[in-house]
Amino acid sequence: MAKKKDDGTKIIADNRKARYAYAIDDTLEAGLMLTGSEVKSLRTGKSTIGESYAMAKDGELFLVNAYIPEYTKASRFNHEPKRTRKLLVHKREASKLGMATQREGMTLIPLRLYFNPKGIAKIELGIAKGKKLHDKRETEKKRDWQRDKARLMRAKG
Repeated sequence: MAKKKDDGTKIIADNRKARYAYAIDDTLEAGLMLTGSEVKSLRTGKSTIGESYAMAKDGELFLVNAYIPEYTKASRFNHEPKRTRKLLVHKREASKLGMATQREGMTLIPLRLYFNPKGIAKIELGIAKGKKLHDKRETEKKRDWQRDKARLMRAKG
């Protein structure tokens, strides 16, 4: 099932690996253009966005390679699990993000897929740049030090 947060959102899928592999500069919330069987399948909470990314094409954004399993009770009106889905953002935002991905070498990585308090499926995109191996090690060292520091402070009281 989907995890429910205290602000009313239900998290369907979380891309935890993205924060390790990419340096995220900014985040953006976008809507998803889905079919009925996809929404019902999302409510089961078994979708994954780990290998997916967003791309800009003709002034629009598309989510590529996101896995939403088929809804078994939808019979012949089912959807394709890994189809390309259109993201709903303003034209100005889409063109700005498209330019950033082409010119600056940035990528659009999905960070979370969730239902907002009104029950509408949303995706949180991160405008990110890939980390090198030494950057990943540095991030891991900082995280370990913060954990150890918190442990020491707790022990001293």
